[in-house]
Amino acid sequence: MANKITIYTALLCPYCTAAKKLLSQKGAEFNEIDVTFNASGRAAMAEKTNGRRSVPQIFVGNKHVGGCDDLYALERADELDALLAS
Repeated sequence: MANKITIYTALLCPYCTAAKKLLSQKGAEFNEIDVTFNASGRAAMAEKTNGRRSVPQIFVGNKHVGGCDDLYALERADELDALLAS
């Protein structure tokens, strides 16, 4: 069974759009939490990410992948497919 994916996003965020596009291209389903006007959601995200408040913040299972650049780095290193499938 594939890992559950959670992505914290905000409106008009090009990095959020790019991260969601890559995940969709991989056929990965994800739970999106929009923190644009959601202070409690952003606080929960920051708590899970050791204080990071920028979006997107991406989790695959219990692993904090990081942001969009981190997601694309995993793809370039040919590690993303294995992470999504594990």
